[in-house]
Parts: sequence; C-alpha cells; structure tokens
Amino acid sequence: MNSLKGKVALITGSARGLGKAIAERYAEMGADIVLNFSRDKAAAEETASIISKKGVKVVAIQGDVSKVLDIQNLFNEALKAFGKVDIVVANAGVEMVETPVVDFTEEQFDRVFTINAKGSYFTMQQAAKYVADNGRIIYIASSTTSFPVPGMAVYGGSKTTPRYMVDVLSKEIGHRGVTVNSIIPFAVDHAGIFVDPTAYPRLRKQLLDSCPMGRLAEVEDVANAAEFFASNLSSFVSGQHLLVNGGATN
Repeated sequence: MNSLKGKVALITGSARGLGKAIAERYAEMGADIVLNFSRDKAAAEETASIISKKGVKVVAIQGDVSKVLDIQNLFNEALKAFGKVDIVVANAGVEMVETPVVDFTEEQFDRVFTINAKGSYFTMQQAAKYVADNGRIIYIASSTTSFPVPGMAVYGGSKTTPRYMVDVLSKEIGHRGVTVNSIIPFAVDHAGIFVDPTAYPRLRKQLLDSCPMGRLAEVEDVANAAEFFASNLSSFVSGQHLLVNGGATN
C-alpha cells in the first residue's frame, strides 16, 4: 500500500467535491492535510472533521485563489502549522459551459481566467518556491484541454494555460527531485456542474455518448490518479498529463 505518512499535503478548493476526495484519500494514506476554501466555511469545517477522524492533523485555511496575496497567505499559514509542504494539488477552479464563443462577456472571461489560469499559476508558483525537495506538484486540468467541446472555449482555454506551466515547471525544478504533473479528468459526476444529476442534460448525454465506458468519471477515479502522482510510484514521472476519461476521444 502506498504511504504518505509524515507528509503534508495542501489542496486548493478542497472543502467539497474533487478536492475533498483527494484530501480524504491523502489522509487515509497518512498525510497531514491543509484544506483550502474560498467562501464555504461550513463545508470546510465538515471536511476537516471527517479528515481528523482518520488520525491525521488537518487545518482549514480560507483563501481566494484569484488573489495572489491570499495564495501567499495560504502557504505561509501551512508552513506555520506544519513546518513544511510536501505535496501541492492546484485544484480550485470554476466551470462555465454551454456558452458559445460569441456570447461570452468580458466579465465572464475575466472571472474564469482569473480563478482558473491566474489562480492555478500562482498556486504552482508558490508550490515551486516552498515544496520540499522530492515533493509533488499536481495540477487538476480538464479533458477540454485535449478535446475541444462546443460551449467551453473560455473554460478550456483557462485550463490550458496552467497545463503548459506544468511542462515548463517540471524542467525548472526537476533538479530538486520535485515532480510536476497534471491530471486531466473527464467530466466528474457528483462534483462541479454535475453535483445535481439533473443538471445540463444535453451536455451530460453528449459526454456519455462520447465515452466507451458509458459513464462520467467519479471523484474516486481522479483521487486514484492523485494517489499515484503523490506516491513514490511516480518518483521518476514528471511533466506528464494523465487522461482519466474512460477512453473518451471527444
């Protein structure tokens, strides 16, 4: 069994959904956890309570990843709490779908790019500065960065920018034994825009029809990949982008 005992993992956007699942998986593997939330303090406290029962230490730190000062504070508080950070998962993001290119407003564009592109960029920048030698940096991308989907131009574009940073950062800090990789999930059921199983029925059908396995991803599918990239099994895997999409090709 993979073990993260003695490690400290920081996951942005981890009060609920995909980030929560990754945080819980790392806790089960023995890592102490730094949760991050933007607004939903109650959800963060609930997740922290669940994780603390797994026998590890956990802190929940408020921070809006669209603000660089908040990201810097997140890392400062994590270092105060644990003295180090071994694993960083840049997960926080916002989705906007079923919006044609011609209909996007400047305000919508700025919001999506500020959270997804800018937020992930500066999260990984801080990670590159403070993650321990032989540490792990993981970016949660989107399958829209590999397979264009109508209505997702701005969302997919905002997730593509940090994906390129993974390539560059893996070369810049590889000498420290730090690996930098991305996970590229298919649409995730019971998370993000699909928390409500009745939401976006047309898009859901389109996605299901494109997947040979006939289902959307589950948070556990992505947590499995996050476990691999955080563990010693991936110690010589860096600058890679792992599709977790059930074989979907569009």
